[in-house]
Amino acid sequence: MNPIEPSLDWLTDVQVFAVNRLAAHSDHKYYVSEEEAASGEMSQRRSLNGSWRFNYAPSPASRPVGFQAPSFDCGGWGEITVPGHIQTQGFGQMQYANTMYPWDGHHDLRPPAIPENDNPVGSYIKHFTLPAEWSGSPLFISFQGVESAFYVWLNGHLVGYSEDSFTPADFELTPYLQEGVNKLAVEVYQRSTGAWLEDQDYWRFSGIFREVYLYTLPKLHVRDLQVHATLDDTFKAGKLELDLRLENAATAEVRVAVRDAAGEMVTELTAVFGSDGQAKLSAGLPEVQTWSAERPYLYTAVISVYDEQGRLSEVIPQRIGFRRFELADGVMRLNGQRIIFKGVNRHEFNCRTGRAITREDMLWDIRTMKQSNINAVRTSHYPNQSLWYELCDEYGLYVIDEMNLETHGSWQKLGAVEPSWNIPGDKPEWREIVLDRAVSMLERDKNHPSILIWSCGNESYAGEVLRDTANYFRERDPSRLVHYEGVFHRRAYDDISDMESRMYAKPADIEEYLNSHPKKPYISCEYMHAMGNSVGGMHKYTELEQKYELYQGGFIWDYIDQAVIKKNRYGKEFLAFGGDFDDRPTDYNFCTDGIVYADRMVSPKMQEVKYLYQNIMLIPDRNGIKIQNESRFTGLEAYSLLVTLHLEGEEIFRTTLHPQVAPLSELYVPVELPEFSQQLPGEYTINASLVLREAELWADAGHEAAFGQYVFTVEPVELSEAPTGQLRVVQGDVNIGVHGDGFSILFSKGIGSLVSLRYGGREMIAAPPAPVFWRATTDNDRGMGQGFHAGAWLAASLAPRCTKVSLEQAKGQVTVTFRYALNIHADVSATIAYTVYGDGNLDVLSRYEGTAGLPELPIYALSFKIPAEYERLDWYAYGPEENYADRRHGARLTQFKGTVSDNVSGYVVPQESGNRTGVRRVSITDALGHGLEISASPSAPVECNISPYTAFELENAYHHYELPDIHYTVITVAGKQSGVGGDDSWGAPVHPEYRIPSDQALEFRFRISPL
Repeated sequence: MNPIEPSLDWLTDVQVFAVNRLAAHSDHKYYVSEEEAASGEMSQRRSLNGSWRFNYAPSPASRPVGFQAPSFDCGGWGEITVPGHIQTQGFGQMQYANTMYPWDGHHDLRPPAIPENDNPVGSYIKHFTLPAEWSGSPLFISFQGVESAFYVWLNGHLVGYSEDSFTPADFELTPYLQEGVNKLAVEVYQRSTGAWLEDQDYWRFSGIFREVYLYTLPKLHVRDLQVHATLDDTFKAGKLELDLRLENAATAEVRVAVRDAAGEMVTELTAVFGSDGQAKLSAGLPEVQTWSAERPYLYTAVISVYDEQGRLSEVIPQRIGFRRFELADGVMRLNGQRIIFKGVNRHEFNCRTGRAITREDMLWDIRTMKQSNINAVRTSHYPNQSLWYELCDEYGLYVIDEMNLETHGSWQKLGAVEPSWNIPGDKPEWREIVLDRAVSMLERDKNHPSILIWSCGNESYAGEVLRDTANYFRERDPSRLVHYEGVFHRRAYDDISDMESRMYAKPADIEEYLNSHPKKPYISCEYMHAMGNSVGGMHKYTELEQKYELYQGGFIWDYIDQAVIKKNRYGKEFLAFGGDFDDRPTDYNFCTDGIVYADRMVSPKMQEVKYLYQNIMLIPDRNGIKIQNESRFTGLEAYSLLVTLHLEGEEIFRTTLHPQVAPLSELYVPVELPEFSQQLPGEYTINASLVLREAELWADAGHEAAFGQYVFTVEPVELSEAPTGQLRVVQGDVNIGVHGDGFSILFSKGIGSLVSLRYGGREMIAAPPAPVFWRATTDNDRGMGQGFHAGAWLAASLAPRCTKVSLEQAKGQVTVTFRYALNIHADVSATIAYTVYGDGNLDVLSRYEGTAGLPELPIYALSFKIPAEYERLDWYAYGPEENYADRRHGARLTQFKGTVSDNVSGYVVPQESGNRTGVRRVSITDALGHGLEISASPSAPVECNISPYTAFELENAYHHYELPDIHYTVITVAGKQSGVGGDDSWGAPVHPEYRIPSDQALEFRFRISPL
């Protein structure tokens, strides 16, 4: 090879994005024998992961020039772990940004220029010695992911240069090898032309963050293979085609043994490579098992390559899924069936290592998705590690594979569409660098049956370059469809996308499209912005699936919070977000949009997602269960139907059935409940659950995949007797005392509230009850400006004034009523009436009269504190996870336990959380079982939030470590609370039916009882 002199000009030259980089190829593995293939260990690959010598420089001018020379002494350098980001290992500046480019406000730039004095450089050195058995063989190196541009040297010789952070870059090292120890040097730049194309909503990292490995090749090696495994028009017979290309043209024979999942031979094929080093093999199979996310059946083609003497050169085990994905009659269909994407957008992320994630991370993710009825993933917004696609093939997930392109900041500023300097747009000079990214993704990933759609990237507007990209996908791979959302902003380029794809369209907007006789099916490529306490109203989207054939689902934004572990000034770890690293500019906590927390704990939002994404609907009534199997390809063979009957939360009957319901059909299964079990008065629930009979790859036996519930009441015989017990009333100058056997209650006329509640000598009131009209602001509340529009209710909650106290006495009961004036308006008032009975029970009636012309109420509630030792919770309510008026489809009426401290959800910014709707009763007790119970009628249940913190303490904290030490248990009982919303987090209000107008009268009642 002729030596090439490296140049820093490559960093800003849109025509230079790959120097000496090998052509992209399929990601198949190869082995020297079938025995080695069975072990999965490649003897011809050697990982370079681990510790590398490292130097960090904040700019190119300060980098160690000449460090690649064999004589350079790096003895004073530190070390860094590969794979890993530079910034997560203590070097440089952590920074999170959404749409704006990370240098915005610091450097006045237009592409392809980059900041010369603000371009961090990581210099890496790794020494290696080749195995003796590799001697005389060619040597290559593969970088699976380097952000964003890098130069490679071996023994002082330039090997090559590459951009595109998320697809492999392979180089040949053979010409530069030497005997013994070899010195590999890599220089990584954070800013390049590639950085203009990688303006994704994420942490702005750099470095070698995916695997690096050396590899050699056998004498005869299949460098690239392509599998075509499709179906005929009956969707039963399969057609298999294999296209193979050798590294170098040679005389060779290829034999292919196709085996089913049980290892049984299906067919055998043989071919000879032509003079061009290519071979084609094909076979028709009269009947095949098809691949789908519901049943991800995989065959294995064992490809063996033999030289002209008949000696085995290599073995390639290639997994194959027979499936056919197409647009038919305007509908996306898989294997002939209309498909519904029940999807999520997923960043590769780990709270300690950023986008350098492990196999264990991926396995946790895919099991969690499958257990939560998620069937699809959009690889937002870049190709993932190859292993992810292998797992999607094996476990069963539909994939939109998205190329590494986002130029959001070039066309949208402060939310406005302003494409005056958009890239790539119609600029021909950007065509090749963009197409290179498409080629690199497709050629690597083309053999994965899980990938149904190629995506031209994300939020880059639209233009000729992306039209060329879409046409490349179609020409190179007509077996898949093409997705791109950005045509919504430039309709002249509608032909780029095979489907109408929009972000954060409201349900009404989607229906308007679907009612306009459209030519394209619709997907919500991003919807349900799951920032903080969110995912309210999701049912409005999933209900469209049954209403419109052309609505084919969507992808929640997004799967996992991008929060990073950091220590505060006291050495305590916390989950940090943008701005916590003094990064400016930044978009602060906008990186925390997941239905999974950054530490891979499932958030309460998943309860709703799992229910609304379930394929099988169970609809119980008092006589049986209606089963609607909305699966496209599978029946109920893997499941048992568990039916239980509960009375007031206690199970009194169960039975297990094994109904068979074909795909896309329904069945009513009669269930005979014992007569005695429905005769006692009270509230009953019939619960139906589909549970796995046996363990699957993704879940243990007994895992619940779907549930349904029916609630009914057997009315009790009305009792006329009033509670027994004598009451003694003391009307003091300041306090009204009501005393009875084992209890003592004080009402203060001065403070205007209940101030003492003693049961068995234990004081329960740590801070008096007061009316509350404000909840701790959620991220969605902030986004739609609730503080600005409705902040008067915060003031009203902080300073209600008692204007009247009244006392009424009747036989066996005493009622004390407080009227409050609120500073929001002269005509606004609220009353709280406490009725004490002789047995110590205390009924509370709270009423707001309603006043027109005021902002909508976030909540109408009563809140008070009790001592913190009362921290054990036993609920009979909708749960078990938190739920709200617009996020309760996934909740069920059930009995469940917890603690007060665990009732604060892990949303990265403290906010309203932990609420339960439909509360019939909840007990709050200490370790000895002492405490109190809140209860309400099943016909008029309340909402309850029981927390260590008041709404105002949560409101004033930006991180969890800013919350005070726990001193109290705060009980908030609400007659009504606004929904949490979720259409988006920057202006979308809660849907009207889940809001609280100021002009409606509100009333709720509950009982406090001693325990």
